[in-house]
Amino acid sequence: MRDLTLRQVEVIRAVMMTGTISGAADLLNVSAPGISRLVKHTEESLGVRLFERKAGLFQPAPEAGPVFEQIHQIYEKMSGLSYAITRLRAGTELELAFASAPSIANCVVPRAIARIRRRYPELHINLDLLRFEETVDYLLLERGEFVAFSYLFEHPSLEFTPLGTGEVIAILPEGHRLATAERISVRELAGESLIGVGPSDPYGQLMEQPFRMAGMSRRLAIRVRFAQTTVGLVQRGIGIATIDEFSVASADLRGIVRVPLVERAPLTLYAIHKAGRTLSSFAEYAIARLRDEVRAATGLRGASTRD
Repeated sequence: MRDLTLRQVEVIRAVMMTGTISGAADLLNVSAPGISRLVKHTEESLGVRLFERKAGLFQPAPEAGPVFEQIHQIYEKMSGLSYAITRLRAGTELELAFASAPSIANCVVPRAIARIRRRYPELHINLDLLRFEETVDYLLLERGEFVAFSYLFEHPSLEFTPLGTGEVIAILPEGHRLATAERISVRELAGESLIGVGPSDPYGQLMEQPFRMAGMSRRLAIRVRFAQTTVGLVQRGIGIATIDEFSVASADLRGIVRVPLVERAPLTLYAIHKAGRTLSSFAEYAIARLRDEVRAATGLRGASTRD
């Protein structure tokens, strides 16, 4: 005797529920002869009688009661499985925990999260902002699945997946003398009040690249800890800055002009995760959406916005 297939279970249940072959066929949207043949074949292959035939009606055979009880339980479990899958698709009572460098948390990450929420409307999202020195512990202690970061470093227990590459650009207050230039050199910034993250920070080191390429040093008039503080100060006309273009990738960012540099310094964003860790489907989807938004963020060079 062989085992029942799920199709046979489905047909037997349909006949049990409707009491007729035609009713089962309508319920399953198939032909009645096919239902009849399958019921007959099932009984013959099992060597048991499942139904009593009386005046065209099919009634469960008394001795087959335990079989129908098991079929009923199977459908209850299948219903529970469908419910669980529906909740999984929506992210119900599930969580995605990841982190981001502050420099990309203002524009790129929020747009990616908006798309994640549309795909998984009930998914809980736990987003942390991390500096470089916090990243390794966050990943190795599995506080989150990945970190979106703008700095590549060596570590045997971490894996780096590129999200995309942009550039270091200049940001100037609206109306600045260099605001209409198509591209400027960092040499032209000499004498300006320069704002930025200091060289002791890996992000600050990235911002020094254009100056090193020009054979000069970056002298900061105002030293800050986060790129977004830099943006706020430039918006208020306090000075100018070099910054990664992802930090100012919002089309509605007011009061600044973005200008590409002659000294083109590339800057790559990465999704970093613990080596050997299998990422959830939510994390994989989030990384894909971040990659989309990084690609979209590189089209705003030279754009200005006004209050």
